[in-house]
Amino acid sequence: MPTVVRNETGERDALLAYLEAQRGGVRRAVLGLTDEQASSRPSVSEMSLAGLVKHVTRTEESWVQGLLLGHEDKKGTEADYLDGFRLLEGETLADWLEEYARTGRETEEAILALPDLDVVVPLPDAPWNPPGMKVSARWILLHLIEETARHAGHADVIRESLDGRTAFELVAEAAQQGKPMG
Repeated sequence: MPTVVRNETGERDALLAYLEAQRGGVRRAVLGLTDEQASSRPSVSEMSLAGLVKHVTRTEESWVQGLLLGHEDKKGTEADYLDGFRLLEGETLADWLEEYARTGRETEEAILALPDLDVVVPLPDAPWNPPGMKVSARWILLHLIEETARHAGHADVIRESLDGRTAFELVAEAAQQGKPMG
């Protein structure tokens, strides 16, 4: 637990705070890295830090803007999905970090605008979704916390593999630079 989540004022605020804390873990993992460093794959895995930033951004946007709010979801081919884990020509880590921040703001606005967290939407047909399953906004937030935390852990391991820097060191560096902890 490299950071402590701020005190919350209710369920919705708590879920948003925990999601932001996990986003912070992903952001800190790329602190001070170049596009080349963030795109490198220091293990047998295909995962890179830049790819994880891009993936969690697209995932959060898809769940909140696409599924929960019913806006156009940017579904694509299997190749598009795989491209979601790496920087493409013309893409930069800085651009994806900006997009991640924008997506986080949009998620917060969307969740705060809901009448409550009991709003229910159907899951799309997919091999990994039970047929006919419906989920609440609460479930979606919990899923995003789970997904982002899982990838923040991956990011910690990848970063330490790159240059030996641990999450605790990066928390301290972010604090020295005045960057948000959450």
